[in-house]
Amino acid sequence: MAKSILYALFDFELNQKMGKSIDEFLSICKKHNAKIIQYRDKLNDIDSKIESIMKLKANFDGKVLVNDDIELAIFCDGVHLGQDDLKAVDEDFSKAVEKVRNQIGNKTLGLSTHNKEEILLANELDIDYIGLGAYRDTSTKKDIKGILGEGIKELASFSSKDVAIIGGVKVSDEIDFAKYKVVGSDLYLCD
Repeated sequence: MAKSILYALFDFELNQKMGKSIDEFLSICKKHNAKIIQYRDKLNDIDSKIESIMKLKANFDGKVLVNDDIELAIFCDGVHLGQDDLKAVDEDFSKAVEKVRNQIGNKTLGLSTHNKEEILLANELDIDYIGLGAYRDTSTKKDIKGILGEGIKELASFSSKDVAIIGGVKVSDEIDFAKYKVVGSDLYLCD
């Protein structure tokens, strides 16, 4: 498989802590040739989120996805959901994905996975890719379900979907068994 594609995670709270503007974040993404940006914002109101998403979309040539907020997918290229986010839509994941697809159409839909069982279930769903991790420990996410380390490669092999490695991924990581490497805080350290 070819070298993984950089998928940048824009975490609004982290961006604030790092003292960066959206323009500075976009500059970092362009410097590292990111093809996807995921927008995560647990702080702002809906109008502020829409404004930030629109700014990312207007100034980035790749895809912009939103984290968790299905209703905001209309302003970008898709949505990435966690297991609990999908379960909140419907306990039956097939029905949940169907409901999400009805809202977002053919836009990109990603789902976080953490183990073989979740990957095998994801294989049966109408999603575009899985997020698999956590690869390493990370200080930016508090609800990590376990560090997969080198075992992540074997788990990735069970997926029939494109794989995005998540959690503690660095820009310098060479992850040839996954389509995407999702990089968050390390982007700022490489600037």
